[in-house]
Amino acid sequence: MEKRSTGGVQGAHAGTTHVAMWSGPRNLSTAMMYAFAARGDCAVWDEPFYAAYLRETGLDHPMREAIIATHDADPARVAATCAGPVPDGKSLFYQKHMTLHMIEGFDRSFMRACANVFLIRHPARVVASYAKKREGPTLADIGFVQQAELFDEVAGWLGQPPLVIDSADIRDNPREMLEKLCAALGIPFTERMLTWPAGGHAADGIWASHWYGAVHRSTGFEDPEGPLPDLAPEYQDLVEQALPFYNRLRAFTL
Repeated sequence: MEKRSTGGVQGAHAGTTHVAMWSGPRNLSTAMMYAFAARGDCAVWDEPFYAAYLRETGLDHPMREAIIATHDADPARVAATCAGPVPDGKSLFYQKHMTLHMIEGFDRSFMRACANVFLIRHPARVVASYAKKREGPTLADIGFVQQAELFDEVAGWLGQPPLVIDSADIRDNPREMLEKLCAALGIPFTERMLTWPAGGHAADGIWASHWYGAVHRSTGFEDPEGPLPDLAPEYQDLVEQALPFYNRLRAFTL
C-alpha cells in the first residue's frame, strides 16, 4: 500500500498528534473513540461541534436543549480547542467528528492542524441503525454528502486523497485495520486499543444515554456484520441516494 500523507499533523504542538475522525452517525465511531481512549496516551473528544450545530441549525434532535446547555456551543471556540494543546498532557488527541456538524460558516482552519481520517459505513447499515433511534432520517441527517465534501476539501490542500477506513473492514479484522491506521498516522499500535471497559467513557457526550446503549454494553469491537438489512421502500431510496458517496470514498480505503 502506498503511504499517504496525513497533512500538517506534527508541529503545531511539539511531540503531539491531532486526529480528526470524520464520519456520519451510527458508523462505529464511538467504538473507535473508545479504542483510542484505551491507549493510555490519548485524550478524546466526543462530537465537538454537536451543540454548536444544534444551536445554529435549530434542528430538533433528542436531548437538544440539554446538549446545548451542557456542551460548548461556540463554534469558533470549539475549533480553536480542536487545534490547541492536547488535554491532560497526553501526546495524542482523538476527535470524533460528525460530518453533518461542520456546517457552512464554521471555521475549518483547525483541520490543517489535524490528521483527517474518514470513517465510512455502508449506507444500508447506517440507515437501519439510525432509524431505530430517530425516525424519518434524511440524506442530510446521515452525513454522506457532507463527508464527501470534506474529503474533497482535504484532498485539495493535501494534493492527494486523505485516509479512509471502512467500519466493515475494522469489524472483519480489528487488529489488522488498527495496525494499518496507526502506521498511516505515524503512531505506534498497542494491544490496548482492542478492548475497553463496559459502561461507557467519561468523555461521552450527554447524548450517550440516547445513542450509545449497544457500545456501552461492549468491551471490544463486535463480530463481522452479516447480510445487508432489508429496508422499507422509503429507506431504500435514501440508501440509493447515499450509495454513490460511500462508493467513491470506498475506493480509497486502507
